[in-house]
Amino acid sequence: MLSSFTHDVVIVGAGPAGAACALALRHSGLRVALLDKARFPRDKVCGDAIPGPTLRHLSRLDATYGPELHALLAPHRTDTRYSRLLAPGGRSLRIRWHNPAFNCARLPFDDAMLTLVRRHTATEILENCAIRRVVPDETGVTIQLAEAGREPLRAALVIGCDGANSVVARQVGAAAQLDRAHHCAAVRAYYQGVADAPADTSDFYFLREFGAGYCWVFPVGGGRYNVGLGVLSEEVAARRLDLKAELRQLLATHPHLAPRFAGAELLTPITGFGLPLGGSGRPVHGPRWLLCGDAAALIDPLQGHGIDKAVHSGILAAGQVQRCFQANRFDEDFLSEYARQVEQQIGRELTRRYRLMQLLSGKAWLVDLAVRAAAWPWLQRRLVRLVG
Repeated sequence: MLSSFTHDVVIVGAGPAGAACALALRHSGLRVALLDKARFPRDKVCGDAIPGPTLRHLSRLDATYGPELHALLAPHRTDTRYSRLLAPGGRSLRIRWHNPAFNCARLPFDDAMLTLVRRHTATEILENCAIRRVVPDETGVTIQLAEAGREPLRAALVIGCDGANSVVARQVGAAAQLDRAHHCAAVRAYYQGVADAPADTSDFYFLREFGAGYCWVFPVGGGRYNVGLGVLSEEVAARRLDLKAELRQLLATHPHLAPRFAGAELLTPITGFGLPLGGSGRPVHGPRWLLCGDAAALIDPLQGHGIDKAVHSGILAAGQVQRCFQANRFDEDFLSEYARQVEQQIGRELTRRYRLMQLLSGKAWLVDLAVRAAAWPWLQRRLVRLVG
């Protein structure tokens, strides 16, 4: 590339999407920079569920990555083979998932992903490196850094992996006004001493009080539990809900939750975060830029998780990067192949799940019926295939 470029590609955001993209570029011969505004290890407000496809995607890059990640996380993770679903009417269902999954706090998980990048790639990792502006032009893209006196970076491509409030997406005009119908507001805190909480089981409480959303209790190892509440943002705005207060009220008064939390200890403050849901049609590409993970609104509308989608999209973006350099093309039309692959491999499924979420929204009787029917083994197998 031209000598005026400091790097060939700059990845903004060193979470799962950015780390996966850097890992997928390890043999590309390109000069890759991976930026993050924080210094690792750092926390990320999240439900902490790591879906099974996450490890499958990493293992397709290198068969050693999955076992190595598991080893790095051994002191921090808890394997989850089961979910308990509690319907609004009080009926419960225990499901065994086929795909191996685990729960792990994001602080050690994201740090372990970045450790893989350090061990296996020549990526230049820049921490404590917030960006101020992203300026694509015909010959490249300039990334201006927020710290005074820092020289800007110049690359052929920029990849935004910087989360739900992506600076890259805002700078390139891909972050439209908040679409509350495709956005979830959530709160979470960590507890210990929760009763009736097997270490291999994640709990989902579907509630009459809210049209779309649920309360969760996820074990994350060491006797700690990630406990949270997520509700569609349009309902939060319409009813002016204070989700922190709503979560406290649920844990104190819900007939199934209150006994479990009577002797529990709150370990952290209740913290809020937002989730841009899949199915919104957010742009994921443009001239000299791509978006991945939460920045591309690739979050499952049914289950609220996005780590597997972040890793998958990061790998797809790396493939597009290599095609761009092979063809020496970085225009919007050429980068549209990435958008096509994201839609085909991730987006269509998220759209289906969004429609199913809409179907169930506000219909407690239908959720009750689904949980009751899923007690039949053949229907439960279909549910596992549909949701898992």
